Amino acid sequence: MAKKNAIYVCQNCGATYVRWQGKCDACGEWNTMVEEVAKDDGFSKLGHKREGRQIDFVPLKGSMQTYSRLKTGIAEIDRVTGGGLVPGSVILVAGDPGIGKSTLLLQICAGLASSTDKDSCYYISGEEAIDQVRIRAGRLGLSESPVSLASATDVRNIVATIEKTQAKLVIIDSIQTMYLDEVESTPGSVGQVRACAYELIKLAKRMGFVLFLVGHVTKQGEIAGPRVLEHMVDTVLYFEGERGHYFRILRAVKNRYGATDEIGVFEMMDKGLVEVENPSALFLAERQGNISGSCVFAGIEGSRPVLVEIQALVSSSGYSTPRRAVVGWDSNRLSMILAVLEARCGMNFSAHDVYLNIAGGLKISEPAADLAVAMAVISSLTNKPLPADMVVFGEIGLSGEIRTVTQVNARLKEAQKLGFVSAIIPPAFGKDKKEKGLKNYDLSCYEIGHVKRLINWFN
Repeated sequence: MAKKNAIYVCQNCGATYVRWQGKCDACGEWNTMVEEVAKDDGFSKLGHKREGRQIDFVPLKGSMQTYSRLKTGIAEIDRVTGGGLVPGSVILVAGDPGIGKSTLLLQICAGLASSTDKDSCYYISGEEAIDQVRIRAGRLGLSESPVSLASATDVRNIVATIEKTQAKLVIIDSIQTMYLDEVESTPGSVGQVRACAYELIKLAKRMGFVLFLVGHVTKQGEIAGPRVLEHMVDTVLYFEGERGHYFRILRAVKNRYGATDEIGVFEMMDKGLVEVENPSALFLAERQGNISGSCVFAGIEGSRPVLVEIQALVSSSGYSTPRRAVVGWDSNRLSMILAVLEARCGMNFSAHDVYLNIAGGLKISEPAADLAVAMAVISSLTNKPLPADMVVFGEIGLSGEIRTVTQVNARLKEAQKLGFVSAIIPPAFGKDKKEKGLKNYDLSCYEIGHVKRLINWFN
């Protein structure tokens, strides 16, 4: 008879221990140990293991099976996934509660079901009852779509049912609600999430349908459950956005069939999520000109140029240690920019609080925003606004030099399309201006090689 041994599994990283302890030695988190049962079937000794069979090796060059991508009917989804959904791929979608993950996936399922065979798209909800999903479908105007709907949490039943179909798309909402009776732990635990995901992924690869898994996130914004879940899937998509804003951003952080760091922009409306063809115009729609502390940054998100407004506020501090508050950017990088301005330009921020915000809720990570942040901070400190029709981009080094960035041509082209007439750019690009095709642009490009020259714009 099988012997059961108790083990303790960290719900943050999946590390296992033979006894309970308050802190996980692997990830350093406290109070994350949960008791689970591991079966000992008596085959752990080397002499009782079955012998493996020999595997076959093939050369790198050879015939390959080609896949035609499935179009969802939503251009932003196709952009983020690399041109469409690859049959047999597994996509993990994560985001904050209430951000619109279920709404987005229901629209994807309905859009693909309308263009494929009947009874080929399946939406399985483990969190909501069927009537709840039908209410959402009615609000989105998707009640007539040929989507097969079910409410289930037992993975064995789901696998047995899908095996008898000709499925092309299966959506599991969410993986944290699924369970296997073989794993003696509660749904959502590390063991259950890992085992359930393995069974569903194995089924998707064998039958060749697209599998969407919805994942919950922690307070830190990371996907809940074992980190191995992100390694098991082919694509990881984060659905971002603030509840106070009406648009959402779908960001690809891993994609085996396309580019990473690609984004899709959606606007949350009464009828669901509507794709935004020109995100730059959306982010700058509420921008006001002739305001100090405001600067337009020409950034790149994936393969798409995006113009966003960077806002800075510098005010006198009433504390011995001034505050540094940042929304949408790296706070450590802001501290570095302030240190460079103090050391190279003679400015003093030790008696001032500095607040930085990326308008619209977009999160920026590329270093090309350094120059725009510095311009916004100096503009707020001197209370002198920048020209409303100017864009800025460039990376700042610790010695104060302005470094060149990638895809300058795409940034300037997007700025000209939206009516901007001038730009502050790194100097290294000026040598290749004719080769890059900028000679026909109407933009006036000002090349700045050091942060000291930024002061000239505010004199």
